[in-house]
Amino acid sequence: MQVFAAVADTQGFASAARKLYMSPPAVTRTIAALEDHLGVMLFHRTTRLVKPTDAGIRFLEDCRRILADLDEAEESVAGAHRVPRGKLFVTASSRFGCLHVAPLLIEFLERYPEVSVQTLFVDRVVNLIDEGLDVAIRIGELPDSSLTAIRVGWVRRVICASPEYLDARGIPQVPEGIRAHDIVQFSSLASKAEWHFKGQYGDITVPFSTRLTVNTADVAIAAAVAGRGLTLVLSYMIAPEVVSGRLKIVLADYENASLPVHVVYQEGRKAAAKVRAFVDFAVERLRELTSIN
Repeated sequence: MQVFAAVADTQGFASAARKLYMSPPAVTRTIAALEDHLGVMLFHRTTRLVKPTDAGIRFLEDCRRILADLDEAEESVAGAHRVPRGKLFVTASSRFGCLHVAPLLIEFLERYPEVSVQTLFVDRVVNLIDEGLDVAIRIGELPDSSLTAIRVGWVRRVICASPEYLDARGIPQVPEGIRAHDIVQFSSLASKAEWHFKGQYGDITVPFSTRLTVNTADVAIAAAVAGRGLTLVLSYMIAPEVVSGRLKIVLADYENASLPVHVVYQEGRKAAAKVRAFVDFAVERLRELTSIN
């Protein structure tokens, strides 16, 4: 039943195998054996997708109820505060992961010695179910989904440059002023050579030319610190550089709306103790960060 429910949830045998830490052939054999036992086809199979049949949908409802009852029975025996243990998979964007999630994880591991952690710090939105992950820290508006999201802060899209560059070239006072400056384009935030601003009377889009386009925040920030021009990044990314005085924020009056930061996970009593413990820990620690609050 667990394998059947996982295939239905992820709409694939390979993705269910990743979720359950099984091999794809084992998942395929399990479903085939279940269909032989029941005498009905549970899934429509195509080269791209696996969907439950009408019989499969009815069976899935019963399976979910039975599996929920089993989980509740196990929780009752083990106790609501059983010790977190096992491997925890956490994902975040690259720079946020390095700056804020990694230190948090080290402290978490010291508190819970029976938990091990594997991270996936990448600058793309990762599907928790498909990639077998437990918790994500995400920046930006979230699509509707079955996942639970707890907001822990906000970040701003900011334009910055080094004090030395601004002393030499001047500080832009209005969005159109960026055209007179050198610009380091961080393509993850601005895929086109244009930046967007909030003006008093509506949105403002300013196209620009650039000699340097980079795909990582680290390079954009290093270039700005080195005096190569203005760059657009998220506020948390340059918090250390702003505090130290190596970068200054400009055009703050024209910034777009802030972006929320969420801790995202699969909800409910089915969440393992390791997941519940980490979510509680992460929410508390992240809400203490001045760079996102």
